[in-house]
Amino acid sequence: MRSYQAYLEQVEQALPHALDALEPLPPSLREAMEYSLLSGGKRLRPVLLLAACEAAGGRAEDALPFACALEMIHTYSLIHDDLPAMDDDVLRRGRPTSHVRFGEAMAILAGDGLLSAAMELMLRTAVGFSDGRGTRAAYAIARRCGAGGMVAGQVLDMELEGRQADEAAVRAMHLRKTADLLTAAIEAGLILGGADEELLTRGVSYGQHLGLAFQIADDVLDVTSTAQELGKSVGKDAEEAKSTWVSLRGLEQARLDAQREAELALEAIAPLGSAADFFAECARGAVNRTH
Repeated sequence: MRSYQAYLEQVEQALPHALDALEPLPPSLREAMEYSLLSGGKRLRPVLLLAACEAAGGRAEDALPFACALEMIHTYSLIHDDLPAMDDDVLRRGRPTSHVRFGEAMAILAGDGLLSAAMELMLRTAVGFSDGRGTRAAYAIARRCGAGGMVAGQVLDMELEGRQADEAAVRAMHLRKTADLLTAAIEAGLILGGADEELLTRGVSYGQHLGLAFQIADDVLDVTSTAQELGKSVGKDAEEAKSTWVSLRGLEQARLDAQREAELALEAIAPLGSAADFFAECARGAVNRTH
């Protein structure tokens, strides 16, 4: 397995060219799409996809278009999540959010453009696989980012606002809103690498526990960090009376729960042997991060 930095550099080199295969875009639309897509970040999802592909015996180069597409989908979700009708955030990755920079209408269209571009990129690439792996990977991503996956999580988040939900409801929200896209990265990467069904099942379990650990840690950071450290607004969960793991379980117990989810993620992926070390590092990083 390569290092996180090596995968990250591969993603960063590919992303600026990810839109080139599309039909020519209106310059204003492309500017808005690239403003958010190329604004940096951890690139956790595409990195996980490439690493999972290699862990299963595949080539990262074959999976790179899917990794770029997944980052487009993640970016679209952030643009829409920041809109005034949603979380109404003005800061993302340390600079003005898309609707602040380009206006609300263009931000919506930039998100729409990134989502549709991601689907086009995956399908264009999938036809090059003679054994159906590309189609299966594209379907795994589309399903987990769609109406029954990440979008459903966004709906649950809005519906739970202003009332204290129980643990089952908050867990269901986190599994959809955050964990599904992380799980999509592992699932699609393993499919592209030719993993068997047992490894796919374990990979899905890893992704779900990793997603829960990541989101619980995010809930903790919203309480304990600063906007300068996170590059986005903090304290909004409490301000908007959102149901979070911290509001449900308390700060210290939430920290313990995040650690426990990370441990469960490690147990799921342990059969990968030495390759599991990379994914273990990602799980630990999810709960120990400061931004």
